[in-house]
Amino acid sequence: MLQRIRVAALAVTLGAGALVLAPTAATAAVDPVVTRVGINPGPPIDVTNGAVTATFRFATKGTDKAELQLKPPGDISVGKPVDLTPTKDGDWTRWTGTRSFDSANAGTWSWLAIAGGTSRGGTFEVVFKKALDTKIVDFGASPDVVDKGDLVKVSGRLLADGKGYGGQAVVITFRERGTDAYRHVTKVTSRADGSFSAAVRADETGWWRAEFTGTSVAKGSVSDTDRVDVRRGDVDSRIVGFDARPEPVDKGDRLTFGGALQVEGRDGVPGERVSIYFRAAGSHRWEYVTSDVTGSHGRFWASATAQTSGWWRAEYAGARGVRGSVSGADWVQVDQPAPAPEKADSRLIKFNAYPEPVKRGKYVKVTGKLQIDDEGTWEGYRGKVALYFKRAGSHKWQYVKTTWSNSSGSLYTKVKAYNSGRWRFVFAGDDDAYGDTSGSDYVRVKR
Repeated sequence: MLQRIRVAALAVTLGAGALVLAPTAATAAVDPVVTRVGINPGPPIDVTNGAVTATFRFATKGTDKAELQLKPPGDISVGKPVDLTPTKDGDWTRWTGTRSFDSANAGTWSWLAIAGGTSRGGTFEVVFKKALDTKIVDFGASPDVVDKGDLVKVSGRLLADGKGYGGQAVVITFRERGTDAYRHVTKVTSRADGSFSAAVRADETGWWRAEFTGTSVAKGSVSDTDRVDVRRGDVDSRIVGFDARPEPVDKGDRLTFGGALQVEGRDGVPGERVSIYFRAAGSHRWEYVTSDVTGSHGRFWASATAQTSGWWRAEYAGARGVRGSVSGADWVQVDQPAPAPEKADSRLIKFNAYPEPVKRGKYVKVTGKLQIDDEGTWEGYRGKVALYFKRAGSHKWQYVKTTWSNSSGSLYTKVKAYNSGRWRFVFAGDDDAYGDTSGSDYVRVKR
C-alpha cells in the first residue's frame, strides 16, 4: 500500500509523462480469492446420538496454498489447523477437510480460511440435547389392607426436570411376597400435569410400584414401593417328598434337595420360599444352608456341598393366612473320597508332516509316536490323538481330525492341504496318562 501511495505522488509531481512508470495489467499483483466455507452436515451439528464427523469445503483462486483453522468454544488461542485435501478445478483449487465432534465439543466454534494474504471467517454451532431427568413422586397404593380379590387404587405423578410430564406411558408392576421379580400388571398414560392412577385387583400380599421406561428425550425412572396386605383365613401347609441325595456321598461332592410345598386345598403352591437346614451328627443345632422358591407345582430344588455326616430338612416360614411347616429329616452319610488314581506322563515325539512342498488339494501325510512313562521307561501307548492346523499368518490353531495310535504308539494319518501352515498332534490325556502336544511342522502349499 505504501508503494502505491509513492507511485501516485510521483505521478502528480511529474505530470502525465510519469504514467508510463505505472505497472502494466500483466505485472500487477492480484489478491487471492477465498470462498465461504461449506459444512456438511449443515450446522447446527447435532451430537445428541453420538459423535458426528463433519466435512468442511471451500475454494481458492490465485494461490495453491490454503489453511483452515477451527477454534473451540471459549478458546482465545489460535485455532487448530485441519488437514486439507486439494482438488484442482480450472483456475480454482477446491479444499476438503474433516473433523469429528462429540458431546464434549458442544458450543459455538469459529472457522478461519486463509489463502496467501486473504482470509475469511465465520462460526457454527455444535449442539448436544441432554435427556430430560424424570422422577415419579407421590406414589401410593391404597387401602393398605384388603380382602383377597378387592380393588386397590395406585396413583402418582411423573415429573420431567421438575415439571409435570403428560402423555407418557407409565407401567404399574407388582412383586408378590416371597419372590424377587416384579411383573407387569397394567399400563396408564400420565395426564397433562403428570398425574396418573389405576384400579388393580389384589390377590396376594406384596409391593406395588410405577415404572417409566424412558424415551429418546427423557430418562427412565422408578417410583418408591408401597405394600398392600391381602387378608385370608389361616390354612395349614406341609412339605412332602423331601429327599437329600445321593446317600452316601463323598466329602466335597454336591448334594441335591427336592420336595414340594402344599397348602390346604391346593396341591402345589408356587412362588413361596423354602429353606434348607442342616444338623451335623452329634449337634443339637439346625443351621441354615440355602433356599429355593417353589415352581408352578410347588416343587423346589436346591444344592449344597457335602462336608460332614448329618441330618437335612426343609422349612417353610409361612405367609399371611398360611401356617409354616417343616419336612421330615433325612440322614446323609459323608465319606472321605478315595484318592484319585495316579497318572503317568506322556509325550508325542517324531512328529513329521510331508511332503514339503505339497500341491494344493493333495494329501499331507502326518506321522508321529505317542509314548507313556512306565516307571522311567518310555513305551509305545495306544491313545486318541487330535490333529491341529494353524494357517500361515494366523495365531489360531484349528482342529482338523482325530486318529488313534497303534499298540506301539505309532501315529499316521493324512489330510488334503489347501493352505500353507503348521501342523501338530495333541493328546488330551485319559484315565491313565496326562496329555501332551507334539512339536509343529510347516508345510508350504503350492498352487
